[in-house]
Amino acid sequence: MTDLPEGPLRDAWEIPGAPDQFQRLWVPHRMGYIHRGEGRKPGECVFCVALDVPEDENLVVFEGTTCYVVLNLFPYNPGHLLVCPYRHVALYDETTQEESDEIAVLTKQSMTFLREVGGAHGFNIGMNQGRVAGAGIEEHLHQHVVPRWGQDSNFFPIIAQTKAMPQTLGDIRDRLRSAWSQSADA
Repeated sequence: MTDLPEGPLRDAWEIPGAPDQFQRLWVPHRMGYIHRGEGRKPGECVFCVALDVPEDENLVVFEGTTCYVVLNLFPYNPGHLLVCPYRHVALYDETTQEESDEIAVLTKQSMTFLREVGGAHGFNIGMNQGRVAGAGIEEHLHQHVVPRWGQDSNFFPIIAQTKAMPQTLGDIRDRLRSAWSQSADA
């Protein structure tokens, strides 16, 4: 191993153990599936309490007036963002004009910063309204902004139901927070 970057990637390669020929996939977000819901009170909304988590532990990248932007804990791709109103509302047609306007603005800003920070080539953007439409958390509205790159899909998700993630949530969170902060300063 030569020329490894500083930080989590270098740390992952320096974990003690017998060397072998295997390449390691660093996918720490998968532990969330195993421990999903632990420590949460029954009926507690993950989006309503997202901002109550200490800043160095939460995945919020930007706080607006009526909405905020948070990284998806179970991302389809690195940088998968969710734009959420602060108010606990389930459906898009239940939002106020101010909330729907800010959802639009924050979605556009998310695209800009994901291009800047992650070099995204394209995006999947959408809302799943209700369980039958695919909403994993149907009780609190959230807009998905999923960055895409050429060749970002391969056989892993199809054959092995595995997604290789090249960046940790903490790293992308910090880069996006910085991009939003720098745009506010300009």
